[in-house]
Amino acid sequence: MEYRMTHFMRRISIMLSSVAMIGLAYPAHADALREKQTEACKGDALRLCALAIPNEKKITKCMERKQDQLSPKCRAFFKKGSKTPQAHKPKSK
Repeated sequence: MEYRMTHFMRRISIMLSSVAMIGLAYPAHADALREKQTEACKGDALRLCALAIPNEKKITKCMERKQDQLSPKCRAFFKKGSKTPQAHKPKSK
């Protein structure tokens, strides 16, 4: 009986550790994606939406409205229905 309980607890511990590792990896991926978007869109944001800076929500909305004027690399982050990453949506505070 004690062996089963120890085995069960070990399995639960491993499972929880796996879930925690996945949770830790996601923010790193999100940060990397955000860096790529910033690199691709910084010039467009300055050129097309300078009045919206530093408000991320306003910048995003401005760039969504002006998608046809975005550089190809930046536009890829705003295309709907594509397999490319979508534009960063800032966390609401």
